[in-house]
Amino acid sequence: MLTIGQIEYANCTPLFHVLRKQFSCSSYSFVKGVPARLNSMLLSGDIDVCPSSSIEYAYHPDRYKILPNLSISSIGAVASVLLFSRIPIEQLDGRKILLSSESATSVNLLKILLCQRYYCSCTYEVARPSATPGDDDSSALLLIGDSALRASLETSDLLVYDLGELWHSWTGYPFVFALWLCRREVADGEELKSLARQLVQAKALVPGCLEEVAVSEKELSWIGHERLLGYWRDNISYHFNERAQAGLLLYYAKCAEIGLVSAVPALNFVTP
Repeated sequence: MLTIGQIEYANCTPLFHVLRKQFSCSSYSFVKGVPARLNSMLLSGDIDVCPSSSIEYAYHPDRYKILPNLSISSIGAVASVLLFSRIPIEQLDGRKILLSSESATSVNLLKILLCQRYYCSCTYEVARPSATPGDDDSSALLLIGDSALRASLETSDLLVYDLGELWHSWTGYPFVFALWLCRREVADGEELKSLARQLVQAKALVPGCLEEVAVSEKELSWIGHERLLGYWRDNISYHFNERAQAGLLLYYAKCAEIGLVSAVPALNFVTP
């Protein structure tokens, strides 16, 4: 039985909903959590496969293979990876930035943008789980996932920067926030290959199922029908085409330039 990590963010809801409804999942077990926890479980072997922070692959490329044609990406604004700042981003040099503890991919993206696009040298501190924009003496707070979506719905006098949009306007490339990774020990198994095929089929079905997903999932209660559908349709992509792959490799290269990873890894895929 394959153990699948399931990220409990709205950006993953449609794909998991369709997978569970349209395909037999009797040979799968699901473990829910935030990206950082699931990354750790995948590395330790407690789960077999999950949509994992894209930086996790660069940290341990010898431990994983990538399921082809799948990602969690954005081409421009992502709406759920947001920097809330008291001052303009180009003025953050020397300031303290609070960081989400839930995903290293977005943290490293912010560090790249501040260092290489805005030439800011900042100090960083992991925020407590309940941190909200503007509630302490820090200059800015990075939130991701549903926490970012919820905070963006509230009226605030803070400046809000979408990291997907900043990356795209700077580089012209999509940004890949997550990859579907599996442990190399299960990569050649028929069960894993069957899951990979089902996920690609589920991805193709998602656009036609969004109305159904919206009315049956918990996110509707706090984000609202139109905002939720707009998020899925306009901000989130599950594709992993050549341009997205090029954007990911550029991100890895920039991570290597400022010492966040040791090298740019080759992308090794599960063979269908």
